[in-house]
Amino acid sequence: MLENSNYRIGLITAKEAWSIRQPVLREGKPIEACIFDGDDFETTFHIGLFVDNTLIAVATFMKNSNSLFLEKKQFQLRGMAVLKEFQGKGYGNDILKFGESLLIKQGVKMIWCNARKIAVNFYQKNNYTIKGDSFIIPEIGIHYVMGKTL
Repeated sequence: MLENSNYRIGLITAKEAWSIRQPVLREGKPIEACIFDGDDFETTFHIGLFVDNTLIAVATFMKNSNSLFLEKKQFQLRGMAVLKEFQGKGYGNDILKFGESLLIKQGVKMIWCNARKIAVNFYQKNNYTIKGDSFIIPEIGIHYVMGKTL
């Protein structure tokens, strides 16, 4: 866990992650739309970033392979979300780096995600690259597979 007087990052439950996914990634949809297959797998972990003891950002890391990448030990980043009023302040970078550091300790070699078009620049700044063509997730929009070797 990373912590200072008003800021900390650590493991959270899937249910806590849903509470941030819903307003950011599934706005206007029921909380059930925020529950992902694999959220409760033993190999899945959820990270939360708290400011003044309020959860403001989440990310989920799932053991999942994508055939676009050759590395054997892969994890997928899913459901990364920062509440709108806290976006653009570096919290996304912090939570991503924290999750990546945990994966490196586990010997994971590749992290990948399905990035929304509006998030591509964020991931590129964090050394992720686009793999393949864009695709559409119905009711959500254009996405790109992006990955990074750890």
